[in-house]
Amino acid sequence: MARSQSPPIDRELIAQRTIQSLHELYPDADTALDYSAPHELLIATILSAQSTDATVNRVTKDLFKKYPTIQSFADANPEELEQDIRPTGFFRNKTRHVIGAARKIVAEHGGKVPDTMEELTRLPGVARKTANVVLGTYFKKPEGFVVDTHVKRVTFRLGLTDEKDPEKIERDLMEVFPREEWIFLGHAIILHGRQICTARRPMCEICPLNDVCPKRGVAKPK
Repeated sequence: MARSQSPPIDRELIAQRTIQSLHELYPDADTALDYSAPHELLIATILSAQSTDATVNRVTKDLFKKYPTIQSFADANPEELEQDIRPTGFFRNKTRHVIGAARKIVAEHGGKVPDTMEELTRLPGVARKTANVVLGTYFKKPEGFVVDTHVKRVTFRLGLTDEKDPEKIERDLMEVFPREEWIFLGHAIILHGRQICTARRPMCEICPLNDVCPKRGVAKPK
């Protein structure tokens, strides 16, 4: 008996519906990280690796008062900074990245966070994801697409990418979504992954994309 084949995935249709639905669900989608200056967003994003935004916000509430400028981070005592950011995890590596990035910004950029992908990704601890957060969220420059664990999971389930590597996923999403939506969707898909398309028990029954989503990798209800 021949196996029934899954219908082909219409990525263009799913992308269009994703844009429409997420604008309706999350019209004010933005980063959950607290910041008041570009260097604060950069540092908060570095600290958010393998941590939660809530934890990072608890840490940076006092951290940004103790180190109010990029110069103060460049001059920070490593052992002391390690203890300041310890709750975010991987604090030794993050300390090296924060101090290293701060020193490079002071030495090579006059103390101002650079606003290009090329310059940002030359900073210690700054890969494309972090650079995209800073460029899109603060500078409003859609140079790429933020890909975190939520974006990776949601876009795979939607059939918008077959890739596992974040940079390859990013390329797929940049092809299927128009540039003017990249910044918004980076934030909105993360929110959707946290609130509805969760890792263990996605709430497909209340998702506005339920009728077009192929639900790849989602266990069928018993």
